[in-house]
Amino acid sequence: MQKGKIVAIITGAISIFLAVAYLILVQLLDFRGEMVPAPIGQLLSIGGVVVGAGFLQ
Repeated sequence: MQKGKIVAIITGAISIFLAVAYLILVQLLDFRGEMVPAPIGQLLSIGGVVVGAGFLQ
């Protein structure tokens, strides 16, 4: 039973570490500021986008 307890503690520590790392990452990404959408004018000047061309064989 001692081995199972050690595995549970290690798994819990890894889970807490991943949760804290995720929260830090979200805070850093949120700190960058407001998201600015892509300019529509540049998207329309491409002339068209081919979607799914690889599936039409």
